[in-house]
Amino acid sequence: MIEMPSLNLEKVTEKTVSFIKDKTSEAGFKKAVLGLSGGIDSAVVAVSASKALGAENVTGILMPYKTSSRSSIEDALKIVEITGIDHKTIEITNAVDAIESFNMEKSDHIKAVRLGNVMARVRMITLFDFSSAKDALVLGTGNKSEIYLGYFTLFGDSASAINPIADIYKTEIFKLAEFMEIPKEIISKPPSADLMEGQTDESEIGFRYADMDRVIYGLIDLGLTPEQIIEKGEDPHLVKSIEKRIISMEYKRKIPITPGYGP
Repeated sequence: MIEMPSLNLEKVTEKTVSFIKDKTSEAGFKKAVLGLSGGIDSAVVAVSASKALGAENVTGILMPYKTSSRSSIEDALKIVEITGIDHKTIEITNAVDAIESFNMEKSDHIKAVRLGNVMARVRMITLFDFSSAKDALVLGTGNKSEIYLGYFTLFGDSASAINPIADIYKTEIFKLAEFMEIPKEIISKPPSADLMEGQTDESEIGFRYADMDRVIYGLIDLGLTPEQIIEKGEDPHLVKSIEKRIISMEYKRKIPITPGYGP
């Protein structure tokens, strides 16, 4: 199997903090805002941002829907407590339901996907509105695994001014979170976008992040062909599935795709 390199967690932390500090300053901002989901990705960004800008200059916004897990809210508030950042809770149920009233899908699965996308986009509208009101830069919380898998909502959780963890794989995020001493209950719970009750990332995608990350690393960082990765002992079905997702989700990573006509 493919072996991913070991990270120098101290250097990655320093680089993440410096990135937030430098890019926020370059953009002319002193403050930042991010969505706090109670998950590990937003926790890592919140801790990094508080170190980069000072806790008093960072706001985490909790944006629960009526079906959101109570434990996710509690975990988000734990991050507020350990970082000392400001926070606000903005209920998105009314806004989401107003749009959802037009959702006439007969398929329960497609209806649920559409509902999840609406939630993600309403949350990003909320963040950017806060950004405008408070002169705060919006920080992204999507990791490298999600980005290459296309496991995000276009113009939803993918929308941000800067994304400090976009080059860090999900399995590396877990290690980084431990290094940052993020509460164990946040690290240990199954990754979830908390868009639907009982939803988890891995069950929805169909594979474990530990397995997917090795294949993505082989394809993207090592430049190996699917056949070469399979020869190294990776599951052929997994490899083909990941390759297909990376190719088919290209349009979500490059917005917008243009033909590039010359003069």
